[in-house]
Amino acid sequence: MEEILRILDKEKGRVSREKIAQMLGISEEEVSEKIREMEKQNIIVGYKTIVNWDKTDIDLVTALIELRITPQRGEGFDKVAERIYKYPQVRSLFLMSGAYDLAVTISGKSMKDVALFVASKLAPMDSIISTATHFVLKKYKEEGIVFEDDEKDTRQVITL
Repeated sequence: MEEILRILDKEKGRVSREKIAQMLGISEEEVSEKIREMEKQNIIVGYKTIVNWDKTDIDLVTALIELRITPQRGEGFDKVAERIYKYPQVRSLFLMSGAYDLAVTISGKSMKDVALFVASKLAPMDSIISTATHFVLKKYKEEGIVFEDDEKDTRQVITL
């Protein structure tokens, strides 16, 4: 199972079961069965496409929000996290060590859209002590994928 997971992870899920079977020297049916089992056990939780939105006509703003929270008695951070990750704007949510407790990544149509989400949905929650919003200005790499910039600096270098 571990070998299949490593291959799927490295290839970002874009590898056929036939190819995996060849790489591991097992049958395609055996690969399919192991993948089905890992999906059933929630080991494999999804397959993702990574989009470079800057190359499209679609405006999308991404922000990382740091949250300091008071954990709920008997339930820790989990109940607060559950309330947050149910919002469709939330792309990812992580429990962190260090200066803040939760890191939330959200997407919106504009900076105002993101700011309104923070002000109306996150900040009013009883458990949230403070928020700090950081807007993504440019993505260089995401999920191991480098976003190459086709624009090259064609200026001539002049030295004295």
